[in-house]
Amino acid sequence: MPSGCTNGLNRLRENEIDEVVSENHHGDHRHLADEVSGSAATGTVDAIVVPTIRHPVWLRHAARLAVELDCPLVSLHSRSRSSARLAASCLPADVKLIAVDIDDVDRLNLPDLATTALLRGIRFDRRTDLSAKRNVGLLLARLMGWQRIVFLDDDIEVGGHEEVARAAGLLSDYDAVGMRIGGYPDNSVVCHAHRLTRGPQGSFVGGGALAVQATSNPSFFPNVYNEDWFYLLDDKALRPLAVTGMVKQRPYDPFDRPGRARDQEFGDVLAEGIYWLLDGQTDTSWQEAADLLHWKHFLVNRERFIEDVLRRVRSLPAGSDPNPRAMEASLLAALGRLRIIKAEFCVAYIKAWAEDRDRWTDHLNRVPVPPADVEGALKWLVKGGESPLNVVRCRM
Repeated sequence: MPSGCTNGLNRLRENEIDEVVSENHHGDHRHLADEVSGSAATGTVDAIVVPTIRHPVWLRHAARLAVELDCPLVSLHSRSRSSARLAASCLPADVKLIAVDIDDVDRLNLPDLATTALLRGIRFDRRTDLSAKRNVGLLLARLMGWQRIVFLDDDIEVGGHEEVARAAGLLSDYDAVGMRIGGYPDNSVVCHAHRLTRGPQGSFVGGGALAVQATSNPSFFPNVYNEDWFYLLDDKALRPLAVTGMVKQRPYDPFDRPGRARDQEFGDVLAEGIYWLLDGQTDTSWQEAADLLHWKHFLVNRERFIEDVLRRVRSLPAGSDPNPRAMEASLLAALGRLRIIKAEFCVAYIKAWAEDRDRWTDHLNRVPVPPADVEGALKWLVKGGESPLNVVRCRM
């Protein structure tokens, strides 16, 4: 923690923070996943999938891993700084590359999801294509007959390919295997502020470094913040999940714009509210427990939690690092968004998600069998009548 934060919080008793947090926020969900040591057996990785909007130089680490694991690198590009053509020109000559431009999500052969329709055109709408890209990765794996794929964000660095292979090896016993996030913590903006003001805050498994059993798992990524936490759910509990290895996330400024916290809040509420139930789960499924009364209580707890973090931030001296004013602006943005979230809407979203799981399963069942070649698989990724995706394939 920066020294300015520490000095500014001298008058806050740690037991006071812990008391507020334990009532209103669960800072760590790691007990929900099995911790596996580095001695686990290795397994085959069929592909590494990287959604990206950055310049392809950010893909070089993933490309090195793909070469060492002798598997394809699937890079899914959008926005002006990232393209399939540029990736092919920037990456090493020995990488097996399938670089795809995702120019328009609506052209993709993905099911029409109720969760997406529920948020469309309102303030909770998420205007990114990350979830769609990850779902494309799942579909491509199905089409190609890839059983074990690894999702890797372009700002994540893995210590070595052996760690990825060990994660893949665990997929014989687990549906998904995450890798521990080291370096800069993988948290939402609100949780970053909580951690920086002495709050006990861990990091959980995320899609930034996640090995998955792609052919037997019917999960999908909804278009909402924390979509990876939803991917790990089934209708009653958490899918079999392990954590192994260590990766490093490159640092960034979570408080660079208040809109980041505002955009995250709805998804953060949903995910934290569900995982709160999983933390204390009995024989009751989380869906049954996530009723109207639960969400009413949880929204009250969430507001108290953010207000407590805000109080701690406001106690920081001017000149602290990170900037207390930027932290305060982000927390106020999150609070503003939180206060328009209704318990009834949370219930409606969970209902839509359950319907979407069935839609996604039906969609997977229509995937052509036997496995397609790369060209045939890519044609299937767009809706009938749409022009093909722009693809650059190298050494495939």
